[in-house]
Amino acid sequence: MQRISYPQKEQWASLSQRPIVEQAHLLQIVDQIFSEVKTHGDTAIHKYTKKYDKVELDSFIVGAAELKIAEKMLTKELQAAIKLAKKNIEKFHLAQQDKNLMIETSKGVMCWRESRAIENVGIYIPGGTAPLFSTVLMLGVPAVIAGCKEIVLCTPPDRKGTIHPAILYTAHLLGIQRVVAVGGIQAIAAMTYGTATIPKVDKLFGPGNQFVTAAKQRAFKNGVAIDMPAGPSEVLIIADDTAIPAYVAADLLSQAEHGVDSQVVVLSTSEKMLNDVDKAIKEQIRLLPRQTIAAAALKNSLSIVFHSIEECIEFSNYYAPEHLILAIDDYHSFTHLVQHAGSVFLGNYSCESAGDYASGPNHTLPTNGFARSYSGVSLDSFIKKLTFQELSKTGLQEIGPSIELMAEAEQLFAHKNAVSIRLKNIK
Repeated sequence: MQRISYPQKEQWASLSQRPIVEQAHLLQIVDQIFSEVKTHGDTAIHKYTKKYDKVELDSFIVGAAELKIAEKMLTKELQAAIKLAKKNIEKFHLAQQDKNLMIETSKGVMCWRESRAIENVGIYIPGGTAPLFSTVLMLGVPAVIAGCKEIVLCTPPDRKGTIHPAILYTAHLLGIQRVVAVGGIQAIAAMTYGTATIPKVDKLFGPGNQFVTAAKQRAFKNGVAIDMPAGPSEVLIIADDTAIPAYVAADLLSQAEHGVDSQVVVLSTSEKMLNDVDKAIKEQIRLLPRQTIAAAALKNSLSIVFHSIEECIEFSNYYAPEHLILAIDDYHSFTHLVQHAGSVFLGNYSCESAGDYASGPNHTLPTNGFARSYSGVSLDSFIKKLTFQELSKTGLQEIGPSIELMAEAEQLFAHKNAVSIRLKNIK
């Protein structure tokens, strides 16, 4: 990790830059695949599945029997863990359901809002270097609670043409029936346009690498909504003298192992703390099966000394991390200062992994600074709000004259007349 001591604010912009691939080449690839999928449908999907996943499939659709068989391939202990996580995620997202509230804005003018599920949603589950069945829970649970009619789950197959049984088991547990063995840009393109076997969706969800993120943004330009520009994983940890270096190191490595383009950042007022964290990282990384990936991510990562916790939080707000951990004393006294973060973890025992798997809040979060303007996925992400309004005769008499004046001032006389003709009739 690169060590910086007491950087000036003029340096913050460069320090906040994330690792990126060359955009022009990336977008060229996305456009090419989208164009072919739009024109050739499943034929293009087969082509790019063979090219990138190194497998030829007779069918992309995972059958119901295969979904059921997956249960036998998991230990009872893992099944129980998935069910515990499902319970907590359901509890947290069920609490987000709104009650319809009717408001009388003026006498005789009643207004209210009702929720409707987005009917057709696509959820993308990364499965390349890590089969993220936890993301099936994070996206599938709120989609089911919202009442989405069609949930299309796309995830890449392995070189044998199979999908990790934990992904299939979790999908079956949630009642997701349409599971598609397609990944990468071609999966996003298929759900954008629809093919003979893969339905078009109204909104796309799910994390991914920079290619998937770019593909989702391309889908948005083609009229398909997306959850957010969620790209490579990142965590920022603020650690004071009460933090436990081994815990901080473990949390940094838990995000670094996601991918070589991940970024982790640790801030402290203590040079000694950062030195101790560095030592703990060196001890722990040797034991990780994905140490090569984690080591590559650490080369793009930062260890920064600041003068105060307040200054650390100020930099964190500038950086706007996906995950923020406050491993500091009396953290509740500082939470009001946090403005920009996808999800916040408080204290030495609130490890980021808890949020990734089982505590309840969603782990699909904005990255690359988008926490300044985006929230993480929630129940609201899967619904839209319709407003209703009902005016009685009295209600129109109450606000009608004001509407007439405003419409005339904007020189929209047909708008004015829509009110005037009714008021005359009432009189």
